[in-house]
Amino acid sequence: MKNEREIGVIVYGATGYTGKLVAEYLNRQYGADGDVSWAMAGRSLDKLEAVRDELGIAANLPLIVADASDPASIKAMVGRASVVITTVGPYQLYGSGLVAACAQAGTDYVDLSGEPTWMKQMIEAHSDAARASGARIVFSCGFDSVPFDLGVWMLQSEAKRALGTALPRVRGRVYGMKGVWSGGTLASFRVTMQATAKNPELGAVLINPFALTPGFTGADQPSGTKPRYDEAEKSWVAPFMMAIINTKNIHRSNYLLKHAYGTDFAYDEMFITGPGDEGEAMARAIASDNSMASDPTPQGEGPTKEQRETGYYELVFAGETADGKSMRVRVTGDMDPGYGSTSKIISECAVCLLKNPDAAEGGIWTPAAAMGSLLIDRLRRNAGVTFELEQG
Repeated sequence: MKNEREIGVIVYGATGYTGKLVAEYLNRQYGADGDVSWAMAGRSLDKLEAVRDELGIAANLPLIVADASDPASIKAMVGRASVVITTVGPYQLYGSGLVAACAQAGTDYVDLSGEPTWMKQMIEAHSDAARASGARIVFSCGFDSVPFDLGVWMLQSEAKRALGTALPRVRGRVYGMKGVWSGGTLASFRVTMQATAKNPELGAVLINPFALTPGFTGADQPSGTKPRYDEAEKSWVAPFMMAIINTKNIHRSNYLLKHAYGTDFAYDEMFITGPGDEGEAMARAIASDNSMASDPTPQGEGPTKEQRETGYYELVFAGETADGKSMRVRVTGDMDPGYGSTSKIISECAVCLLKNPDAAEGGIWTPAAAMGSLLIDRLRRNAGVTFELEQG
């Protein structure tokens, strides 16, 4: 049984930029001798020891040497753990063997993947093995896509409770966000773009909102690719860079939840820029921005501690029933989205799976479909993420 294994949670990639933040959070929140047993893993024992000492982690915390290029080391690592957190990306370069090993061993898995072409490949290749072994494979357990996935899940749950029906149309709106991306995020973006340039079929996956719902294609979806005026929010809106992955995950949640949001469910995400000429100008500027493609930040680097701690995000999920009844949920985070908040979120995803072995059966899941209210409760309590029902 995986919950009788030697270690509860292993952080694979603990010497990298994001992995260190995850290790720092787990140590602060759970310690080295608390009720969550955990360990750090990476390619170099010397680097693992240096990170352990730098973060002030107790010397008895287990350190595990494992490398994506050495399948035997990956197999040995996952056999010791109930849950593996991996921050080793781009996942399409370094993650496939780990997913396969977890699916075979019955080990739960969480990552930060925003790489839908790779996720589709993993779903096709390993869903059966994960179901058979009991492994719960959960992609996209950071800012993309947990606050969005859970925000829509909570909105729909509250709508069914209070209004008696799911909302057929939901708008995800980013009201505010402060943060910078790391070199790892940029590397994943570039690898995905390079792969799609070589293989046009992968490009079709990127633009298909139902790429992660095998055998199901729902209703035509609103386009979020151009700036426009949003009558419902009384504001101009601009394309939101993470929508390309979040929308797919939210449709997959609906699919995994047996279409709890409806088979004709429609969803989009956009960035609020404000009313009037100023809002329009900002929306058009955001739509034409191409700085991510040219940013020189190398992999392994990211925002400073001050940048992480002064960051934040504010999201709104809103929808109406066919007869005009409306409901809104607001989600906020208390640190920068990509790293300060993400490191807390992915840690709590792993601990949620560890402490709730019956929350979902084996398979390849989304955060909302696998953990729902259990994860919302943990994020509210521990991770500085709020979920508030505003009306209904």
